[in-house]
Amino acid sequence: MGLLAASLASPPARGVIFYSTADPTFNTSAPTGTLANSGWQWVGSWEGYQAVPIAPQYFLAAHHIGGSVGDSFTLNGVSYTTTAYFDDTVSDLRIWQISGTFPSWAPLYRHSDEVGRSLVVFGSGLSRGTAVSVGGVAKGWDWGAGSGTLRWGENSVYSVVDGGSYWGSLLYSLFQASGNPNEADLANGDSSGPVFVNDGTGWKLAGVAAAVDGPFNTTATGGEGAGFSAALFDASGLYVWDGTEWGFVPGPGPVPTGFYATRVSVRAAWIDSIAPQPSVDTPLLSGAGTFALALGLLGIGAFGLRPSLRGSTAR
Repeated sequence: MGLLAASLASPPARGVIFYSTADPTFNTSAPTGTLANSGWQWVGSWEGYQAVPIAPQYFLAAHHIGGSVGDSFTLNGVSYTTTAYFDDTVSDLRIWQISGTFPSWAPLYRHSDEVGRSLVVFGSGLSRGTAVSVGGVAKGWDWGAGSGTLRWGENSVYSVVDGGSYWGSLLYSLFQASGNPNEADLANGDSSGPVFVNDGTGWKLAGVAAAVDGPFNTTATGGEGAGFSAALFDASGLYVWDGTEWGFVPGPGPVPTGFYATRVSVRAAWIDSIAPQPSVDTPLLSGAGTFALALGLLGIGAFGLRPSLRGSTAR
């Protein structure tokens, strides 16, 4: 059972939070094994947030993190100056054009079968904070302090959510007490972070981080500011802000919360109309000649933007 909170933003912060560990150095280098080349090589720094090249002269970011023409996007230690941008009218996506040419770019996920598929997501900074409990029963963790270092985690697509006229179609992932040591949730500050899914032929860009569930409260008193932000694997027994008031989350638990990413597959035609990819994707340079990845990225909830989803349970 997944909690669909009405508010899709929270106080400024940044980072990936893990169920298995509070170690701030966890997953701070590129994934290996079956997760090798799962997107780390394409994560760049934009306005203190993250973005991903999608064509020789274009990169994709979240609209709500802002930015100006003339600002620099940094990928693998190389800076590229932006020359123009293009906003989607039905989602939070923004395409930026650069001067120069990227040596490599992420292919797009173009299928409509995301639900149930595993994903790799990237974020920067926050460690897991203090434990949240109700009546002595563990529920999750507050957001902790951040180190500003790029990290990666795993999750899966639980459902596709209609985010309304601003957010558009969203991929929703739950933070669950799974056996995967890389099970991850996002925190405010991870906006524009990429979500990659393997379609059987390789890892493709399937989403752009947009928002998280919350805020939460232990009582129904006070306004939105009385709540707290947290990564919760069980929100039952707590209250969640629905945009106007606190709503109680009933049990039995667990009722996991999660994060939302703008769905790329349904906007692929729009992306292609502006930033067409070559018929053959350029492979990333590898070996000793590859530049070190830029770190210090940020994410979700820029500029206090607080559009909201209304609903109760994602199915």
